[in-house]
Amino acid sequence: MFLLRHRRPGSRRSLLNPRPTSSPGLPRPGLDAVRAGPTEATAPEEQDMTADVMDQTTGAGEDAAAEKIRAIRERINEIDKTIIDLWLERAALSKEVGKTRMASGGTRLVLAREREIIEHFRNALGPDGTQVALLLLRSGRGPL
Repeated sequence: MFLLRHRRPGSRRSLLNPRPTSSPGLPRPGLDAVRAGPTEATAPEEQDMTADVMDQTTGAGEDAAAEKIRAIRERINEIDKTIIDLWLERAALSKEVGKTRMASGGTRLVLAREREIIEHFRNALGPDGTQVALLLLRSGRGPL
């Protein structure tokens, strides 16, 4: 808990500046510039940088590079669509397996199967594979 006292008349203690020109820690040029008021010069981060880049959608400085980036992104979008379609198909199949298992008097989950899937993804994708597998499993069976 912090207690603040007002300055008493005749006290030699100085008041804290209620509007500091700089904050503690890392400098924040935008905020400090606003507090300081208008000036002639502008900070580099406040200057318009769009003239240096030819294509705003790709960030490329050359037309040939921009075209290559567009082609690559188009392929990435195709892959993303395929991943999403396969994800949804897998989730539906997994739900069907769960319903069939429970309808036959079985358990809701088969932990050995889930561990097998997690291990498979971890071996194929590294540490991120574990997270991908957990998300896939959750989409097929729901949260635990």
